[in-house]
Amino acid sequence: MKTQILTALLLIITAGLISCHTQPGKLPMLGDADYRTNPVTGITDTIYPVITNFTLTDQDSNQVTNNTFADKIYVADFIFLSCPTICPTMTKEMLKVYHAFDDNRNVNFLSHTIDPEYDTIPRLKAYSTSLGVQTERWHFVTAPADTIYKLAASYYATVYPDSTIPGGFTHSGGFLLIDQNRHIRGVYDGTDSTETGRLIRDIHILLKEKT
Repeated sequence: MKTQILTALLLIITAGLISCHTQPGKLPMLGDADYRTNPVTGITDTIYPVITNFTLTDQDSNQVTNNTFADKIYVADFIFLSCPTICPTMTKEMLKVYHAFDDNRNVNFLSHTIDPEYDTIPRLKAYSTSLGVQTERWHFVTAPADTIYKLAASYYATVYPDSTIPGGFTHSGGFLLIDQNRHIRGVYDGTDSTETGRLIRDIHILLKEKT
């Protein structure tokens, strides 16, 4: 219960910290915007943050970078395999989204382990296999812990070790929808099936925008 409450609070805090811009028929851009004025024209451009460059390793020992998702959209989350609380629910909900787009190679999934010491590549592979997913579409990735934690900040996600709670980690239970330009376009509670439905609807909207 404590973890579920924390997850809800983190999602609320994230929503409060980010600014957004919405155009008709499009999802908002999320993140702390930077406003730059052209000194010649006087026109102000709004620059939204992008997911930082990363190099990770997936369950097939393949390198996964930003280029892996070139011209694609993807859903990201942060989990760990020994999680005794929200992670199993998150993966169950993510699986629903995965199957909603079985025939669309333009929709990918990226699950980062926040416990790389335990979640070895063979364990990530066994977990992926148990789910019956295509590894080229759903990457379960690992990297040194400090790399994962710094990358999480780029997604506005909270991740850190915490010996006072079950499992030993605090992490936000959000799903993050990333567009082909590496912008965050949506944040969803990964433990709520209603939010899963909203994510599926938003992916359809983003796919139309992409074309």
